[in-house]
Parts: sequence; structure tokens; C-alpha cells
Amino acid sequence: MPKRYVLFTSLSYAYSIFRPLQKAIKQRGDEVAWFLEEGCPDLLDDDEKRLHTIKDVIEYDPLAIFACGNLIYHFLPGIKVSVFHGYPISKRGEKSQAKDDHFAIRGWFDMYCTQGPSSTEYFKTLEQKHGYFKVYETGWCKVDPYFAPYEKQSDKPTILYATTFSKGISSAPLLLDTITALAKTRDWQWRLTFHPKIKDQELLARYRQLASEQNNVEYIDNVRLEDFQQADVMLCDSSSIILEFMLMDKPVVTLRNTNPGPHLLDVNDPQEVEGALETALTRSEALLKQVQDFANHHEAHRDGHNCERILDAVDDFYVHHRNTIKTKPANLLRKFKLRKKLGYWK
Repeated sequence: MPKRYVLFTSLSYAYSIFRPLQKAIKQRGDEVAWFLEEGCPDLLDDDEKRLHTIKDVIEYDPLAIFACGNLIYHFLPGIKVSVFHGYPISKRGEKSQAKDDHFAIRGWFDMYCTQGPSSTEYFKTLEQKHGYFKVYETGWCKVDPYFAPYEKQSDKPTILYATTFSKGISSAPLLLDTITALAKTRDWQWRLTFHPKIKDQELLARYRQLASEQNNVEYIDNVRLEDFQQADVMLCDSSSIILEFMLMDKPVVTLRNTNPGPHLLDVNDPQEVEGALETALTRSEALLKQVQDFANHHEAHRDGHNCERILDAVDDFYVHHRNTIKTKPANLLRKFKLRKKLGYWK
């Protein structure tokens, strides 16, 4: 009998994270369905199954439910599996891993599927401390397709601009004039993408206007693998998307990164961006070596089989651990608030 899985989806970035996992599930002859939280845009294709209600999920009765955020409904059936929405890069400048939101333990999950040494080592200490979840180093499901061959379509240098949403860290308000000027004066292609949590719609509208006025600028609602492949350099701030781009052995220019290092070309003033981009486009051997070392520390697996490892880990948990680990904390107040928010009391 086929196994069943549910993809618990809260924000638009989840689609690119979950689709490689969906593909691996189907290749095994198993079944998979999506559950979209209220407010999440429906970007599903016609051949992707959606469960519309909590009752639908309960009746579907999955072996496991995957989430890439920090929350999952505790009353849904199945093993609760965290696969993360990015890498732990301490974008707010945390000096301790314990303060990095990537490592927040809230008592919702049975399993964490870590990506590489930067996440596995600390999560293993958390596993020993708490005892009610298991940690498996699998690699991140989103990046399996990153390591397939591709061809660059344009001979012109292409810059992918991406930014975090965090107030005081996002470069979007600071770089509008700079990107506008460079789009008009340099023979470069631009692709612009913004985190779905950015609230400043007026600012986003100005970037959209730039894209409508300049043939060499494209505004992207949801960044795609193609955008990573076709870009030569990323311009960013402190978003975890930096590391995704570096997995393709490409340099990144940042404005006021909260954790700068030799793997980045970090600048403090928007006027320095143009020169840093020019340097990045030379792809110096020394810089690329730093990029590769940094990426390998965060993503240990580059064989394109992270999704298979995740599914194998679920099977291992089901057979060996689901009835042996400690019971998760009661979390009564959190559970009450969640049920109240949903209006679900069964």
C-alpha cells in the first residue's frame, strides 16, 4: 500500500522547497498532497493534489507531514518533520547559535532534517538536551536540483538582487536608487526578487516600475532555480538565500551584512556596490575558494539525493523511534492559542 505524505505550506517560498520532495515521493510510487495555510497563495499546478480542510488532512492520514516553517498543527496525524526554510547564517548578527531562530525548539516536531555541519552539530546537542525529537543529517530538499547541468542563456553579465524582509537589515530601501542608476548606465541584466514578508508595497511598486521601464530589468515574484542558474553574481544583504546561490559556486556582493566574512564582498555604502559587482564578475580563484568552503560547511550533500535521505529518515524514525522517545511537552497555552486562532476544537 502506498505511503502518504502532506506538505504543510504557509508562504510562497515553500513551493520551491517542497517540489523536489514531492517528486521523490512520487518516484517511489507513494502519494503526496498539499495543505495550504490561510493566506498562503495557491500556486499549485493542476496535477498537484490539495487538501482544503483540516478534516481532509485527518482523513488522508499521512505517514508524515513536512513543514519548512517553525509551526505545525499538533493535532494533525503523522510524524511531524521540519525541513527548514533556509540555512543558519545568523542574519540578525547573533553570536550564539542558541539565539539563532533556525535553532528555535518549540515542541512541535518529532524530527529535524538538518543540512550540514553548521546545523547538525548544534541540533544533536538539542536532541540530547530535550529527548523528544530525533535529528537526521539529510541535506536540504530544496537544493537537489541545483547540482544538475544547465546552460547560461545570455552573454551579458546578470545580477540577481535578493533581499531579506527584516527591518533594519533589508537593503531594499537603500539600493533602489543605486540599482536604478546601474540599470541605466551599465550593460548588465538584472533580476529582482523580494521576500514575501516585505510589507512596504510602495517600495515594491517602485521596483516594479523600474522593471517596466528598463528592458534589462525583470521583476520576479517567486525566485526560481532558473534565476540562480542564469545569474553570474548575487547582490544581497543578510538573507539566507546567499548560501543557496553560493552552492552553485558563484560570488555574492552584500550591503552591510550582519556576519561578513571572506566568502562575501561586503560593502557599507551603496556607492561601493558598483565596484564590488565588477570585482565579483572577475570570479577570482581566491574568492571562489572561500565561497566553496563556506557553502560546504552548511550543505554537506551535493549528490542530488537529499529528498531520498529525508524519506529514508522518516522510515527509520517510524520503525525505531516513534514509540521510544520522550513525550513532547504539553505546550497547553500555545496549543490553546493555535486552536483559538483556527477555531478548531476537535
